[in-house]
Amino acid sequence: MPQFFPQGYVPAMEQKQTEKAIKYIKDTFERELSGGLKLSRVTSPLFVPRGSGINDDLNGIERPVRFEIGNLGNREMEIVQSLAKWKRMALADLGFKSNNGLYTDMNAIRPDDDLDAIHSIYVDQWDWELVMGKNDRNLEYLKKVVRKIFSAMKRTEFLVSEMFSSCPPTLPDQITFIHTEDAQKRYPNLTPVQREKVLAKEYGAIFLIGIGSPLADGVSHGGRSPDYDDWSTPTDAEHTGLNGDIIVWDTIREESLELSSMGIRVDQETLLRQLAIRNTQERANLYWHTRLLNGELPQTIGGGIGQSRLCMYFLKKAHIGEVQASVWPQEVIDEAKAMQVFLM
Repeated sequence: MPQFFPQGYVPAMEQKQTEKAIKYIKDTFERELSGGLKLSRVTSPLFVPRGSGINDDLNGIERPVRFEIGNLGNREMEIVQSLAKWKRMALADLGFKSNNGLYTDMNAIRPDDDLDAIHSIYVDQWDWELVMGKNDRNLEYLKKVVRKIFSAMKRTEFLVSEMFSSCPPTLPDQITFIHTEDAQKRYPNLTPVQREKVLAKEYGAIFLIGIGSPLADGVSHGGRSPDYDDWSTPTDAEHTGLNGDIIVWDTIREESLELSSMGIRVDQETLLRQLAIRNTQERANLYWHTRLLNGELPQTIGGGIGQSRLCMYFLKKAHIGEVQASVWPQEVIDEAKAMQVFLM
């Protein structure tokens, strides 16, 4: 029995066609996303200064890759883990106006990530950020933006299916919004991962709202850094959070697949509150945080959309290594070879 691939799995296309399809998907989705949200492409850094507060701390335990620059007095730099905070700073420095934004090709290294069918130490995603209107800091605006992103995915999926007949569309017509609090009440005996699987299978595509804040059982649905997404603002008497994940049902692996993490970003009040909740108040003195607290950064919404995961989903692939060059355990390589599956 296969351990790392579905029983009887056969790729929908051979490798040369896969490479062409990857290029087609990336070009098409970039066009659909940037047009739908009015995003301009910008160039982004691969590394940032250590100790600036610009790098994404993810859950706060992951180790960024660090190196020294000899010609700059051995100044320490970090490979980015994402560009969640850099983008907001770029919007301010480049003078973007309300209801306009940017996107960039983000390449990162996360050496502590799991190595499995959907995780790699190499991360490639479209990082995007949009300047919000003054009155848009609410749940309805978040849902509006999510629907636009989902529409870009739907349009791309249709065009991919037209170009490559072996990849029929499977996304539902609409994305379903579910609060993590409601998911926990509905399935109190399941873990967060198990809830995602059940809900994604039922609806096909969901946006799970409020990831990062503790639920009724005292456990958060997932980790979120305290200094980019707003996961602590109440939206009504029972629900908290202005962020979430786009999760779809992967019919090849028969599992849930997260395609995007996003949210309305913290303002000054929310930043201080979430730093206190996570007992990381010292971050308020870092360069990026000081700029936010001084009112130098615009109110934004933003997130990341996994490039390889989107390709994996549209091309009916069972392993992210079929659409991305990285490193894999030898037992995965051996099983892929035995099943005649090409890993990059």
